[in-house]
Amino acid sequence: MKKIFLAAAFFLFLATLGYAQGQSPWKPLNPNSTTRKYSTLLFLINNYYMDTVNMPQLTEKAIVATLKDLDPHSAYISKKDLERANEPLVGSFEGVGITFQLFKDTILVIAPVPGGPSDKAGILAGDKIIKVDGMQAFGPAITNDWVMKHLRGKKGTRVVVSIYRKGMKKLLDFTIVRDVIPLHSIDAAFMLNKNTGYIKLSRFARRSVEEFNRAIDSLKNHGMKDLVFDLRGNSGGYLSTAQGIADEFLGDRKLIVYTEGAHSPRQDLYASRAGNFEKGKLVVLINEGSASASEIVSGALQDWDRAILVGRRSFGKGLVQRPFQLPDGSVVRLTVARYHTPSGRWIQKPYNHGVDAYYHDLEERMKHGELIHPDSIHFPDSLKFHTASGRTVYGGGGIMPDIFVPLDSSRYDLFYSELVRKGAFNTFVNDYLNDNRRKLHKKYADTQEYIAGFNLSPALFDTFLADARKAKVKIDSVVLQRNKAFYKLQIKALIARDLFNQNAYFEVMAPLDHGIRKAEEVMQNNALFKKL
Repeated sequence: MKKIFLAAAFFLFLATLGYAQGQSPWKPLNPNSTTRKYSTLLFLINNYYMDTVNMPQLTEKAIVATLKDLDPHSAYISKKDLERANEPLVGSFEGVGITFQLFKDTILVIAPVPGGPSDKAGILAGDKIIKVDGMQAFGPAITNDWVMKHLRGKKGTRVVVSIYRKGMKKLLDFTIVRDVIPLHSIDAAFMLNKNTGYIKLSRFARRSVEEFNRAIDSLKNHGMKDLVFDLRGNSGGYLSTAQGIADEFLGDRKLIVYTEGAHSPRQDLYASRAGNFEKGKLVVLINEGSASASEIVSGALQDWDRAILVGRRSFGKGLVQRPFQLPDGSVVRLTVARYHTPSGRWIQKPYNHGVDAYYHDLEERMKHGELIHPDSIHFPDSLKFHTASGRTVYGGGGIMPDIFVPLDSSRYDLFYSELVRKGAFNTFVNDYLNDNRRKLHKKYADTQEYIAGFNLSPALFDTFLADARKAKVKIDSVVLQRNKAFYKLQIKALIARDLFNQNAYFEVMAPLDHGIRKAEEVMQNNALFKKL
């Protein structure tokens, strides 16, 4: 009864809307229709209920409740939240252009965006923002939302920040003119060895194909013949971008994906032109965080036997959402179709046990041992399909890789989690760079020199452990000895990120990344490539 009551507001919205995104007007309501019944009920509540009802709030609750009853991915986004929700996919926002973190209740600049407003104004990595337009910008009241609210703003507007910079006796005032700041979807692109390149894509955004091609061209200039393409943790994005990325690997007129729904006729999406990497060995990394567009690309490459997939079973999202604008500027992202890989696989995992169970699926996978042992995964024969060469693949619950890589337990043990949660890594790295940033820049001209020359001394690692103890971290000696190399590399990578860029972080971490190491091993095995 509660769901029916809440749904009434949503259907009144539809009844009074008359259009969605320029579609044809709705047909006149049948007096006996369910929609008319719901809207009449809401009219009665609004006009005869004993208390005053907050109708806008009731309407939003009704929309959310109705969509939740459909599937896990249909969603309502209020007008207020819409702009921020679109940022990762649109690929830009307007602001001052810094990456930052809140460190000890202070806004610490990790790095200015190269060429952005803060970079042009002279803001440096390691600067601490003490005031914004004369207001105190430190203390427990300063949150990520506070920073966003005060540093973001329309292009052309000005903001004055007062900076503490180590070695300076007084605060430095900078006037920054806000501008459009690009959001990049390529996290890293570098050479793993003289022949093999590596690209990590974090999302399928509007400009991802353009970014991807720049990365490919750059790596080719450095001698790349083979590629490791990392889609781990990539939760998806635009369907058209997935088509564009897959197109770079597949020959002309090869089917990439097809979509179909009760009110959406089948639509086939093909590779349509010469791709930027149609030849050369290709390994795609996936895991339980790879979803939607990531599964479209990896599924197509697997079905056409173009790539070897390495990692763990993907998330399992095979539903297509389309945005429909409501009269107040809010948006409903409604699931309108299912997508299928070229072999016919629908990779959507079941959601018949409710939204909560759906999103707790990862916990169930861990409980059943799937992230450690692939033998715990079972697909029924009814979901069996075949690739272009006749290899067996399965649908109905994500993309299963060709080669399994278990979860790296060193990144998920409780001791490591506590080190991260209590800020031990950040405290050490920030303090170390405060004292050594200029010296390190002078000594290491680029990431390669840093990787080859910098090593964390025993004395520095002891300082890190001392910082951890100050932060009330209980040192687990057994786990520490087992994973010490990983912790030291993590510190080295975080220093590299703050000293150079995000790309440097991934380049430093690559030697201890189990997925990348397995991918390199596969690259060396010509017989395995021929077999798969």
